[in-house]
Amino acid sequence: GLETCFLKTLVRTAKVGFVFPKSVHNLNPHLELQNAGGPCQVIVSRWETHQLPRSLSPSEPELMIDDGHFGVHDGIECVDSGWLTCQTEIRLRLHYSVKPPVSITKKKFKTSRFRLKLMLEGIEEEEEESPSSWPEMTTTLEISLISDSGYKSRHSQPECGYALEPSRWTEYSIHTMDPDNLELTFEFYEEELSETVVQGDVHPGHMGTAILLSSTFVESGKDQGVVTLPIMSRNARQTIGKVRVDYLVTRPIQHFQCDMSQSFAKYWKKRSALDVGHRGAGSTHAHKHHKIRENTIASFLSAANHGAAYVEFDVHLSKDLVPIVYHDLTCCISTKKKFDKNSMLLVEVPVKDLTFDQLQLLKVRLISDSFIFQAVPDHVGFNIELKWICQFKDGSWDAKLSTYFNMNQFLDIILTCVLQNAGNRRIVFSCFDPDICTMVRQKQNKYPILFLTQGVTDLYPELMDIRCQSTKIAMSFAQSENILGISAHTDELLRNMEFIREAQSKGLVVFCWGDYNNDHENRMKLREHGIDGLIYDRWALICLAVLGNTCKTLKTCLEKLCSCLLKFKGIIYPKMKILSSCFISAYLFIYLFLV
Repeated sequence: GLETCFLKTLVRTAKVGFVFPKSVHNLNPHLELQNAGGPCQVIVSRWETHQLPRSLSPSEPELMIDDGHFGVHDGIECVDSGWLTCQTEIRLRLHYSVKPPVSITKKKFKTSRFRLKLMLEGIEEEEEESPSSWPEMTTTLEISLISDSGYKSRHSQPECGYALEPSRWTEYSIHTMDPDNLELTFEFYEEELSETVVQGDVHPGHMGTAILLSSTFVESGKDQGVVTLPIMSRNARQTIGKVRVDYLVTRPIQHFQCDMSQSFAKYWKKRSALDVGHRGAGSTHAHKHHKIRENTIASFLSAANHGAAYVEFDVHLSKDLVPIVYHDLTCCISTKKKFDKNSMLLVEVPVKDLTFDQLQLLKVRLISDSFIFQAVPDHVGFNIELKWICQFKDGSWDAKLSTYFNMNQFLDIILTCVLQNAGNRRIVFSCFDPDICTMVRQKQNKYPILFLTQGVTDLYPELMDIRCQSTKIAMSFAQSENILGISAHTDELLRNMEFIREAQSKGLVVFCWGDYNNDHENRMKLREHGIDGLIYDRWALICLAVLGNTCKTLKTCLEKLCSCLLKFKGIIYPKMKILSSCFISAYLFIYLFLV
């Protein structure tokens, strides 16, 4: 890592100017300018994220200023990891979500427990200043471990790697400028070292290797998937088993360049719980007689007018790659039966298979993501849920969709739309898919994301990914990826209120969602326990109920005041009684007006 915030810059000319809000601990900030015969390429490893950052504009190849310690400004330390600028991130994951990742066929190793270590191979050694050596200089390999009991974020591997555990997610992260030409080698070691040690072994217990070429990802045409590799014995001519490797390739966002001017990725000002309007003024599919339909401009404005600080809505893409605001992954098309023109048949169609214009022709009330920024006032924050398919524990898929968009393309389109149109509006992303959360964090540095989790519940089917199976492991994931926090299911929070304080003690922001939030008593309990955000429905009715309760309280207080005054001056009581009646009449008028 570039621990002193060193920016490696490859430029065509010897002069460059840009905002550089940094200083370096015991070292002055500087740029290394190298004539690569190509465009400027800057890798940011760590950077200061103060809301009012320091800056300098170098006009010479080298500018030396010592202004204190890196990350500390006005006595406050704010440092964050960088985002992908020109490099690609490859993640290789070994986990027990579907089945054990390692399968051994050779009998002598059937009962063995293994340790794994990933090695980067195949990069030829060059002179340090040679342009062809830059990919090697900028390629890094780290490992992360995640479980419900905790996490160990990016760090170097021990000499013989780690053993695999059923409850733990093991993930290798590679950052590289040359993602298509890497040789990745998994080294397998017997943990108990029962294998006979061969004279000259560098590592006793070494029993096999599995090799993966990064070009496999290019040839598959997918940035996300699973590959199965044979494990070869030390003799290299005998297969002893296979390893199932889950991979994810994250590329820099296209057609947009982030800078260091402002970042809210980990910024949160502690305050009383924020009220967030679910799909605007609330979900309406289950309430057929609701006057305002969900996910419409009218719904968002209604929630805002009734006090919502944020409105929550879902965004995904149409077939022609237009960002749309719509909750479901599918919609229904009404068709006439062939031999019965009076009978109609509803056909369920994935939204991704219809263009934006086709969706507009249907009775599907949707709006484009860009239009919503123009139609809703800037003071209303947006909690944007990035809609993605989920796989359940039984192997089935959400909306029966096992394939979807390319994840990099999907996010590049939506993120670019938001980054270009948001202006000063408060934005918080959220998603149930942990890989989407990871990519959003890596692709941009401006807006935060919350990991949505249903936790342990009987209300929804259990998800396949072990990172999604409990609120505890969701916390570990959020910490490991250094995202803003989690959006937990209220069903589990009500049974485990201590989760709120536990997550917050780990530096996480906690929102909550679910039908239980529509109950006033539940919301009060959650507020008392310090919840950061409440996502709930039926704003007009809830506000009316709150107004009714307030009026009742005021009426009771007024009657008590009348009684007290009666003791001191009897003549006041009739006048106060008339005032009380007027108050009740005003309350009834407001009630009827709102209804």
